[in-house]
Amino acid sequence: MKLLRAFVVAAGCLLAAGAQAQDYPSKIVRIVVPFPAGGTTDILTRAIAQKLTEEWKQQVIVDNRPGGGANIGAEHAVKSPADGYTLLMASTVHSINVSLYPKLNYDPLKDFTPITLVAETPQVLVVHPSVPASNLKEFIALLKSSPTQFTYSSAGNGSQPHLAAELFKTMTGTNMLHVPYKGGPPAMTDLIAGHVNASFATGPSAVPNVKTGKIKALGVSTTRRVPALPDVPTIAEAGVPGYEASGFFGLVGPPGLSPALVAKINAAVVRIVKDPAMGKYLSEQGAEPLTSTPAEYAALIRDEVTKWTKVVKDSGAKID
Repeated sequence: MKLLRAFVVAAGCLLAAGAQAQDYPSKIVRIVVPFPAGGTTDILTRAIAQKLTEEWKQQVIVDNRPGGGANIGAEHAVKSPADGYTLLMASTVHSINVSLYPKLNYDPLKDFTPITLVAETPQVLVVHPSVPASNLKEFIALLKSSPTQFTYSSAGNGSQPHLAAELFKTMTGTNMLHVPYKGGPPAMTDLIAGHVNASFATGPSAVPNVKTGKIKALGVSTTRRVPALPDVPTIAEAGVPGYEASGFFGLVGPPGLSPALVAKINAAVVRIVKDPAMGKYLSEQGAEPLTSTPAEYAALIRDEVTKWTKVVKDSGAKID
């Protein structure tokens, strides 16, 4: 009797979840961006939110909740009801934070319900035009000859640009002073103004400014060149073999999001990202469209946590 009762309850839950997914969305959907407006995560999310609004005939809005190294927004999302109406645009920084912050109020391995990857972005090593280096080897030589004179900006302590730079320093035996900012836009603004010498900027942040000549690009952090900057070599091919520091962005929900809802959201977002027009837009921004199954995304998060834990340990990076 107990077994039968449990079966009936489980069947009822499955039917309720299926009905919920069928009616979804029936009200505003919020996608939390744990960074300020204007940054890479915000740019990508707004493009997808607009298309979801058109497809679902229901408003999908971006909810910027910056602060705490992207932890404030993540904590808000994972503590929201598992009904699909609050989602999070997660990024590599959440895989990094596991090893940087001794106490997190969420665990990306347990508290995220992965839905799909959305894009891969390079970090672009960019310098102010006044820096007397025209390629990566010249820049490395410059850093070694003047180990205390150069600075680099990042989107904040523990951000991927920060860790990408620390990995570069470790692998090249060079030094630059880290100047953290509250997000990518102010970090880029001060680089353009010449207040700092360099930055490992995200592709969407770097590409427009490289093309207008406001900054110089010396290398990209991915394993292959990016279409938006075809003449810029990878950092690995330009003189640092084995260097790779891609950024991944993907949509996740709070824990307990039903498989039916995950499947429905996944299908819609994958269709949008695979649309040629969206792919062209993302590529022009310096981001490469990349989709996945929920299981594939979950595996990537596990791999990223392992990878960046080692980078944090080897570099000695800390949250000040």
